[in-house]
Amino acid sequence: MFGTVHVMSTRRAPAIAAIATADPSHRPRVALYSHDAQGLGHIRRNLAIAESLAPLGVDVLLLTGAPEAASARRPAGVDLVAVPALAKDAEGDYAARHLGMGLEDTLRIRAEVLRAAVASFRPDLLIVDKHPRGFRREMEPALREARAHGARTVLGLRDVLDTPDVARREWRRDDGDAALAEHYDETWVYGDRRVHDVAEVLGLTGTVRATGYLAHGRVPALGHGVPPSGAPATPYVLCVLGGGSDGAELAEAFTRASMPAGHTGVLITGPHLPEHLRRAAKSRAARRSDLRVHTWREDLVRWYAGAAAVVAMGGYNTVCEVLATDRPLLVVPRTTPRAEQLVRAEAMAALGALEVRRPEDLTPTVLAADLHRIVAGPPPRRRGIDLDGLARIPDLVATLLHSATPATSVVTVAPTTLAMPEALSA
Repeated sequence: MFGTVHVMSTRRAPAIAAIATADPSHRPRVALYSHDAQGLGHIRRNLAIAESLAPLGVDVLLLTGAPEAASARRPAGVDLVAVPALAKDAEGDYAARHLGMGLEDTLRIRAEVLRAAVASFRPDLLIVDKHPRGFRREMEPALREARAHGARTVLGLRDVLDTPDVARREWRRDDGDAALAEHYDETWVYGDRRVHDVAEVLGLTGTVRATGYLAHGRVPALGHGVPPSGAPATPYVLCVLGGGSDGAELAEAFTRASMPAGHTGVLITGPHLPEHLRRAAKSRAARRSDLRVHTWREDLVRWYAGAAAVVAMGGYNTVCEVLATDRPLLVVPRTTPRAEQLVRAEAMAALGALEVRRPEDLTPTVLAADLHRIVAGPPPRRRGIDLDGLARIPDLVATLLHSATPATSVVTVAPTTLAMPEALSA
């Protein structure tokens, strides 16, 4: 039997609920887990959520497999525990990223660190990203620990997991329905059912809440109209590769494409683009006056807001950040080993929110034509997509914390402009 999907109001919440405890020495605690075996998407989603919770006055502990998260700007009350990192190759196989040991030994270390962190931190609410039992079941001991001390638990899912057939197959493989029944109070889908309905695809049971995309609220108040540090004096077209691990083809096409007249091209490779490819891109830029290449920019959301157009690979966070602006977006989605980016991009393109260029059709000449057309074209249509998830999650968290900790009371504070985690914004 399918669960009831609660679609949150499309109106932005007028106020953010805050938790005030009778004992000020104990602030409510929220833990956010992400496995982070490839790229930075999972931890960046959790960083955005952690940032949105700042008005609640809670302590937030990020449980992450991305050591890069340690460099992210975090508000007061947010800290992290990093477990040994994993890496995923082009065929979809996993291994330890740095340690010279096998995957199973690495997973045992990760599982014990996660369990110990939850046992010591004793969160009132635990939010698990994507995998209901954690990656290769590494969160099961931590989930049992959390439930044993009365924590509320939420499974957070992005809007698209993969093609429907693949998503269903993997959900059955991981025994997802049983995991929901055993470990979770609610499931939150960080998307809009009009774009893609993952709850229907998976046949999710129990309480399911469609929050809207985690988009509006990532641009800091000071970012509106303020050019990013180091931006060109001329209008610019921005190309971002996410973490960069699988962005080689887009990087080459962009650095070889002609830019629209009067525009500068800016490529941000991400920290994981192989070094020889980064050197090649910078070498091509050195021979052109209309091209710049950066490894990373910490104020990347401002770069999106200031661009004449954005070209990106189509990961969840990048799409959300650009959709929160009025900038045109061309997505060149990754199609292997997952089709998630392609499914998302084509669904949003059908609604007029962005344009898609399939990677098999990508050449410098084709990309140049796309850029010239988009820069000169009409603005995108995005009003039909719910982008207000970050404004709703604090109220959802406050409600669960209130039910998990009877000594707390819910009070109302003035509306707050939510800031985004700038350090991991590609």
